[in-house]
Amino acid sequence: MPDAAGVPGPDEDFWNVEGLVAELAQIRRTWRSAHSQHVEYGVEGFPSRVRLAKVAEELCGALFPLRLGPDFVRLHNEQTFVTQSLQIALSRLQAQIRLELHYAAAEKQEAEQRANAIVMAFSRQLPEIRRSLDLDIDAAYRGDPAARSLDEVLICYPGLLAIIHYRLAHALYNLGAPLVARILSEIAHGGTGIDIHPAARIGKGFFIDHGTGVVVGETAIVGDNVRLYQGVTLGAKDFASESSGALVRAQPRHPIVEDDVVIYAAATILGRVTIGKGSEIGGNVWLTHSVPPYSRVSQARAVVTSSQTGNAVPPPGPLN
Repeated sequence: MPDAAGVPGPDEDFWNVEGLVAELAQIRRTWRSAHSQHVEYGVEGFPSRVRLAKVAEELCGALFPLRLGPDFVRLHNEQTFVTQSLQIALSRLQAQIRLELHYAAAEKQEAEQRANAIVMAFSRQLPEIRRSLDLDIDAAYRGDPAARSLDEVLICYPGLLAIIHYRLAHALYNLGAPLVARILSEIAHGGTGIDIHPAARIGKGFFIDHGTGVVVGETAIVGDNVRLYQGVTLGAKDFASESSGALVRAQPRHPIVEDDVVIYAAATILGRVTIGKGSEIGGNVWLTHSVPPYSRVSQARAVVTSSQTGNAVPPPGPLN
């Protein structure tokens, strides 16, 4: 019996927990049986979002030790810090990739070897990733008059944080670790509100100003020196499906944005359309067709109607 405070005794199953556990176990068994084709990563091991967040933090510190590393890093110990950070981060990354590959491999040794090869190839790309990020930082500084320094861009701008995660994730995606790559990009998504699929192809000098609500889809292609503002969507217009109704996956369905394009806040561009080089897409535009190079696309002019007469009212002139 429960005591006076309503707390069950130590030997009582007041909440019928045993029955709940049994029922939940049956539900899990039914789900796994019905969806067995989706367990390519196994049921016992799975890459950890928490551990990959730590890996991302360590890689950011290794790439930019004096700005994104801990406060004890100085010029005199910078090399030592980067060495230790990379050793730890790459070892942790290998463990997470091994979990992704383990159940898809014929045997454990094969997964271990593939994980080692992926991390080795990834580590060799880090210098080029750093060079690309330097161009992204410079693009943000040049493109935003509110930026007072390159350091401010690196430390404060959410768009830059999302781009760092994207460039790391994109490398891993191409090397054969798509799940780990997706988790890395979703860590940035959760922290910035910027959703960039790691499979998207993005050129150099990429700048996302403000950033919240930006979406870049899986098959999007973005050229060099492209600038996006908050709320921009590079999305799919529709989804092809098979006769069974299942979606056809990984088909090109997102926009191609060529070099030197600016897309202003809340613009939505859908489908496999091409935005030509040097174009400017205005805010709140809904675009589902291609535009040639050096186009200027803006929304229709707003019409203000008088609530008393029902007539259109001309826009107000300048204040005297």
